[in-house]
Amino acid sequence: MRRVAIVGVGQTEHRFRRDDVTYPELAREAVARALAHAGLEVRDIEAAVLALAPDALMGVAHAERWVADALGVADKPFMRVNTGGSTGITTVHAAYFHVASGMFDCVLAAGADRVGESGDAQLVLNTMWDVLYERPFPLNAINMLALQAVRYMAKYGTTEYHMALAAVKNRRHALRNPHAHLRKEVTVEEVLASRVICWPIKLFDACPQSTGGCALVLCSEEVARRLPGPKAWIDGVGNCVETYFMGDRMGPAAEHDHADADALAEAIARAYRQAGIRDPWREIDVAELYAPFSNIELHVIEAARLCDKGQAGPLLEKGEFHLGSRQPVNPSGGVLCANPIAVTAMVRVAEAALQVMAHAGERQVEGARTALATGIGGDHQFYGAVVLRGER
Repeated sequence: MRRVAIVGVGQTEHRFRRDDVTYPELAREAVARALAHAGLEVRDIEAAVLALAPDALMGVAHAERWVADALGVADKPFMRVNTGGSTGITTVHAAYFHVASGMFDCVLAAGADRVGESGDAQLVLNTMWDVLYERPFPLNAINMLALQAVRYMAKYGTTEYHMALAAVKNRRHALRNPHAHLRKEVTVEEVLASRVICWPIKLFDACPQSTGGCALVLCSEEVARRLPGPKAWIDGVGNCVETYFMGDRMGPAAEHDHADADALAEAIARAYRQAGIRDPWREIDVAELYAPFSNIELHVIEAARLCDKGQAGPLLEKGEFHLGSRQPVNPSGGVLCANPIAVTAMVRVAEAALQVMAHAGERQVEGARTALATGIGGDHQFYGAVVLRGER
């Protein structure tokens, strides 16, 4: 397959509401910024992939019909991707294969979401559960991950204090990111004292409901080499899906331990193999990891093999994974500080691309050349990863 580069990155500011724009205008805002960053125009785009999930948060069924004109892709190949929270990174995968296959030389990956304007997003997300077996439990996106947190704590000795450290780190990083939704520093004491949502997850351990957009321009090596700006080369992609029923992931008969993100680890391992990454701790300079709750950041760090299992919390306590440390994680503030669901995972790729392009502004990791981005979707069922490198 052909080499593929990200040549343009565009984000809107992520906020709770954007009453000044419609959904198509929000997406178009991100696209315009990505095209300007790439030094291209919409006529240079040969195909587009839209990140949109789920419809109910938008309040308009099949909103891809609404946004196609705004993206400027009338009369061009166009498709929509939906894998829940991982939609953004799956969209990048689809755009990548559009180019790597030789079908197209310049493809747009884009999307937007208005989660903050959907009312109670949890009521929408709760409809993903099986009507007979799971919905009466009742399961939702929060207590599902609280179950995972409790198992993780029991297995490795991780504490609520370690979770709070992850939240504090991300909030501090977000102060450097003008796109972040939550840009107010918090203390460990404030996190621990915040309202319990579902133990051990508290309000400040949780991501916000955000409105925002993101877009990327992906080009073949031949086209990318003709453009003057820096490139972020996609050197590895990986994907993996878990079982549908959560119960199949638990108990002695389960293939994996619910404390560990084994399916995500496999998705990341596939991206590492394609990119030739053998020692992630030494080779990955910066990581943008999809973690909508503070406990998830800890075991995603471990799934990425940035440390041994059970060690992310203690290492965070020692100052690792912060900006200025050997291997910063989520220098943008991560999902804990901005969560426009359809593009949240695309933002991880966008931020990783900006790092290896040396275009990340105040949140730039000095000397970053190789970056990892991940995404998680559904009831932690769909997993994706991308390895990016800067110019050799």
